[in-house]
Amino acid sequence: MKNYTERLRELREDKDLSQREIAELLNCTQTAYGKWENGKRDIKIGDLIKLAKFYNVSLDYIAGLTNEPTAKWSSKNNIGNNSFNNNRNSFNNSNFNF
Repeated sequence: MKNYTERLRELREDKDLSQREIAELLNCTQTAYGKWENGKRDIKIGDLIKLAKFYNVSLDYIAGLTNEPTAKWSSKNNIGNNSFNNNRNSFNNSNFNF
């Protein structure tokens, strides 16, 4: 499977976009984006999330963990305060033996 730098370039080129255009989307310089795409600098997770949403692919696809690009964005994937509190309470009430 491809690594994330190859995927970033492939996704950008498939949309006929320049590094400058993607850099503008991410509010960074073309130089900074180019370093991410060339693997000379690590990209922040927040920027990867923006790119996944922009390209409508999963983070797993960008990371090269799967060859299936389909993102499964839905309202169920959004964590609101209620679901966070329910999950936290569930975690706190669990018995963990260490």
